[in-house]
Amino acid sequence: MVEAITATYVQEDADWTITVSGHGKELTARAPGIIAARDRADQLVEQLGDGGKTTVVHLLNGSALDFTSAYMTARLTLPKLPPLEVPPPGGVPKQQTSEQAPASTEKKPVLPPSKQLPKAVEDRKASAGPVPAETKTPAKRARA
Repeated sequence: MVEAITATYVQEDADWTITVSGHGKELTARAPGIIAARDRADQLVEQLGDGGKTTVVHLLNGSALDFTSAYMTARLTLPKLPPLEVPPPGGVPKQQTSEQAPASTEKKPVLPPSKQLPKAVEDRKASAGPVPAETKTPAKRARA
């Protein structure tokens, strides 16, 4: 007849005490958290086992349902993460500061960094002055 091995869990603050009993032996260990306690219980079962297939009943407060509920809650609960910050639409990217903005007296639209001209090109444009307007002459008629 196959004897079931019983793993009993007791919570003490954040730590757990595990007692595994079966085959006339009893082993005890501690672990930080129920997931680590379940892993430690498997190690203790291997020490007790006779090398064959074993059946283990995990109990919390004398109930397998309580253990399963606590264990699955711990396994499926996501860690607490800080909320994501979403910038307002049309806002200035954090990489661009007022120090990086061109020191021009006229207002220019802010372009994304990928569309901005290199500083050397901007300097040449500023020193060249305004571009003269083109004068158009009427086209000459072609001779027939």
